[in-house]
Amino acid sequence: MDERNVHRGDQGGSASGPGSPVGIPVLEVSGLTKRFPGVLANDHISLKLHKGEVLGLLGENGAGKSTLMNMIYGLYQPDEGEIRVNGKPVTIHGPNDAISRGIGMVHQHFQLVPVLSVTDNVMLGTESMRGRIFLNRGAARKRILDIAAQYGLEVDPDALVQDLPVGVQQRVEIIKALYRRADILILDEPTAVLTPQEAEGLFGIMRTLIDRGTSIIFISHKLKEVLEICDRVQVLRLGKVVGEADPKTSTEHSLAELMVGRDVVLQVEKSPAHPKDHVLDVNSLVVTDDRGLTAVKSLNLQVRAGEILGIAGVQGNGQTELVEAITGLRKPVSGKVLIDGKDVTGKPPRDITEAGTGHVPEDRQKNGMVMSFAVRDNMVLQTYYELPFSKSILRDEKAIDANAEHLVKQYDVRTPGIYTPIGKLSGGNQQKVIVAREFSRPLRLLIAAQPTRGLDVGSIEYIHKQIIAMRDQGAAVLLVSAELDEILSLSDTVAVMYAGNIIATLPIDKADRNTVGLLMAGVVPDHAREFATPMTKEVSHG
Repeated sequence: MDERNVHRGDQGGSASGPGSPVGIPVLEVSGLTKRFPGVLANDHISLKLHKGEVLGLLGENGAGKSTLMNMIYGLYQPDEGEIRVNGKPVTIHGPNDAISRGIGMVHQHFQLVPVLSVTDNVMLGTESMRGRIFLNRGAARKRILDIAAQYGLEVDPDALVQDLPVGVQQRVEIIKALYRRADILILDEPTAVLTPQEAEGLFGIMRTLIDRGTSIIFISHKLKEVLEICDRVQVLRLGKVVGEADPKTSTEHSLAELMVGRDVVLQVEKSPAHPKDHVLDVNSLVVTDDRGLTAVKSLNLQVRAGEILGIAGVQGNGQTELVEAITGLRKPVSGKVLIDGKDVTGKPPRDITEAGTGHVPEDRQKNGMVMSFAVRDNMVLQTYYELPFSKSILRDEKAIDANAEHLVKQYDVRTPGIYTPIGKLSGGNQQKVIVAREFSRPLRLLIAAQPTRGLDVGSIEYIHKQIIAMRDQGAAVLLVSAELDEILSLSDTVAVMYAGNIIATLPIDKADRNTVGLLMAGVVPDHAREFATPMTKEVSHG
């Protein structure tokens, strides 16, 4: 790594590298420390944020980024240290206190009420009143539209949040912060659930915010994005600041090494695939979404043993419903799903698991874990009733503990202990628990939907190697990812999903970024027509 591009900090890590803005910071923390039972989450951290600046905050899962931001936002109280806003020391007792000081936060997992409208979500807690009794939704709605127009945050104030795609839900979260007049905005993994197109839209919004004087702390594991959008980057490791970097002179590799403390392979290495017999066959599958609309339209696909089939596509084109139908989480309207020739259409998830299927779900908190259960119990959610974890009607607690201890170590799950409720872990460490559980079983078929969402570069490197290893051991792998780089790096074959169907299936040597990007937009370029499926006559050609 080029040491000239990294300004190493002491334990406090003051953010004042060359070229930093001058003047009183809008936000400054000094020596901030937070302890939890068995864990020193933040160890005397210091940073500065200046007006109209984007400060990138990097670190591995469990490095202490979210804990630090939660103290700034008032969700946690520091054990030591000081927070200053516009040069004045403050004590932030809770989110309302933070909001009153102009600090807003968009959390990695959105804090929205799905059954309420955009307007009701935005005004919740700061309701506009008409008299003493009635809500003044009209005034709130008008202000939301004004904010949306001013910052390019297009959104329907009357829509129910549950009907909005995740990219639009994130706009609602940003509008919520601006509605409360935030001029310091914390974005915690804001692109973790966004497609590349949605991420670019977010960056445009961020630039508009900066131009209007907002200051932003941007937390992300996506190094390309950090280099593109940030003015400065500060790196945490094991609860401490380990250095600061200038995006103008840094590279993805130099940032990754500073984060992890070792050289990181960003491009996965794999040998050619040797596909064998079909493991998964999906025939003429039709699936509806939660609104009763057809999301998957007579879709066909096959995945062979020893092959990774990657599904690329803009989120909202039926990938979620397809995976849910294959894994038993959603009953299809018609069609068939076969695993090793056995019809499992509409079978419950346990039957599909027992057919040799592993599933890393897109929504980890909804479909991948029980938040109140300990890490150890989440590690055996699929197998608790089998040997060696159960004998007759009794659970073998020692076997469950030993399994958890082994997987926590193997997958580097950062947790105070195996008895810690999984809901208390960071999002990335929750994902590691799910991946460890699913990858540690003998599998014929692995279905991985957004498997590295929210993970740091070191963990992504490890998970990618494990996916390749599963393929090389003879498993069939269906990979669904919004990360085009991940699809192109791991897949042996790329299927592009658009408007509820597969419009083209390409061998990896023909799947370049431009071609796949056009197909994701529903455009079939002439040079890719030989790989198009019959349904492509319904879409445009380029």
